[in-house]
Amino acid sequence: MGKSTVYYAIGDVHGMAERLSDLHEKIDEFHGLTTPDAAKHLIHLGDYVDRGPDSKGVIDLLIARQTSQPEATTCLMGNHEEMMLDAIDGKEVNFWRRNGGEETLQSYKIDNPNNIPLQHVEWLRALPTLYSPEGTNLIFVHAGVDPTSYPDDDPQKRRWMRGNRFFDTTRWVNPALAGKRVIHGHTPTNTDQADVTADGRRVNVDTGAAYGGSLTAVVLQDGNRPIFLQA
Repeated sequence: MGKSTVYYAIGDVHGMAERLSDLHEKIDEFHGLTTPDAAKHLIHLGDYVDRGPDSKGVIDLLIARQTSQPEATTCLMGNHEEMMLDAIDGKEVNFWRRNGGEETLQSYKIDNPNNIPLQHVEWLRALPTLYSPEGTNLIFVHAGVDPTSYPDDDPQKRRWMRGNRFFDTTRWVNPALAGKRVIHGHTPTNTDQADVTADGRRVNVDTGAAYGGSLTAVVLQDGNRPIFLQA
């Protein structure tokens, strides 16, 4: 039997590269102190770009981490990565600029999204929308899942989902979600604290890092109560 895995899911980064680097260090230190014999897997829940000062630095950090620890690092696509790719493809460019894209372009020291480095563009295009590790009850996604159609829900909904149909776990009557726990970001909690439903089945770790809040990671292991780390 293989060693157990501790999962660390990080909420919306939005260009806060220094904060992300600090949180990575905290996670590595925490893991070394608490569960050194377990495997470690970091899941980044999307929205790496826009609004904050260093979107380029965030993507550089994530690519470097995936390159050095490919089996222990997962990065999902958020709606802001989708908006950025749309702008690169010439669609809704001004919409993206108004929603944080201007700061992203400044971080690259460019004014045209077509000049974003090809390595970054290819990395963005390859990002998945969902990660559910085999043998666990965990579902990691940027915004949420459609409780009526999961696991066949539209990938775009996974990047944009909001509303009580998803937020209210008592409405999750889909058998495919029975016993599942969904970890997501996308909707800032406005309290600097993660939002966990009473039944523990939905965990929102977007604590508004781009709006003065902390950058938050949830620690999940073998059905234990979630622990939260912040930077």
